[in-house]
Amino acid sequence: MAAKEHIKRDVIIIGAGMAGLTAALYAGRMNLSVLVLENAIIGGQIANATGIENYPGLPNVSGRALIEATQQQAEGFGAVIDEFDAIQKVNLKEDPKLVETEACIYEAETVIIASGMERRKLPLSEEKKYAGKGVHYCELCDGHMYQDKVIAVMGGGNAAVDAANFLTKYAKKLYLVHRSQLRADEASQTKLRENPKVEIFLETEIKALKGESRLEAIDIFDKASGESRELAVDGIFVNIGVSPHTDLFKDEVELAPDGRIIAGEDCRTKLPGVFAAGDVREKEVRQLTTAAADGTTAAILAEKYITSKKRGNVQW
Repeated sequence: MAAKEHIKRDVIIIGAGMAGLTAALYAGRMNLSVLVLENAIIGGQIANATGIENYPGLPNVSGRALIEATQQQAEGFGAVIDEFDAIQKVNLKEDPKLVETEACIYEAETVIIASGMERRKLPLSEEKKYAGKGVHYCELCDGHMYQDKVIAVMGGGNAAVDAANFLTKYAKKLYLVHRSQLRADEASQTKLRENPKVEIFLETEIKALKGESRLEAIDIFDKASGESRELAVDGIFVNIGVSPHTDLFKDEVELAPDGRIIAGEDCRTKLPGVFAAGDVREKEVRQLTTAAADGTTAAILAEKYITSKKRGNVQW
């Protein structure tokens, strides 16, 4: 087998979601050589959002349109986006950093990890049939589609209960379904329980999804009584946890208990020259705008790091 080609880059960005593309845009604009590696869909989760109403300056835009515009900006400043060369391993403790893909070994002065996360999918065989057609994972992205409709929310933690409270502004009726007891904070639970639109089913499992071309109903099972029933719904928002894409980095950077990368608001990890941006970073608020902010911060500080290395006065 022939040896893999070694290629040098100033910045390697892992992940082509909003954080990664924004970092690529800024780094490219600062005349750095930039490579973005993405082994899934460019844009991440937001690419499938049908309508985004909370991105400044764009009152209503699809996720795909927003991502395509940001990608074009990044590529216009010279960033190269490779979505077909999967990463096999990394060594971020080296100088330069090493990122090995199926085809090449890249040497980079800095690495920005923007690999994102994914919502845990509804564990039913029909999930794929109704994904985007009644089954959703982002209430902020898709909730507005259900004005005066019947909505179900699956989950029992703070994220699920907060999503349910948010969705009551659209729903004419809202069901919260959870397999055990609620774990959300008392204030959020109280707010939800006091809303006359809301009906809560605890110790209850969702057994099936039904509908022709889109979701029309869910079958639920009460574990305490042993009874089953069908609920007519227009959509269900699933919030049963997330899985950050950090397996590749678990021996390289410090991870929080939930698997996200520990880095401050400056996006710096404990490894010099390594940044974490977007949903993969441990932080309280995760929105498109905060992902873009992280990408901006990481790119600007990456450029400063590279400049300080050349001057021999690196500070981290």
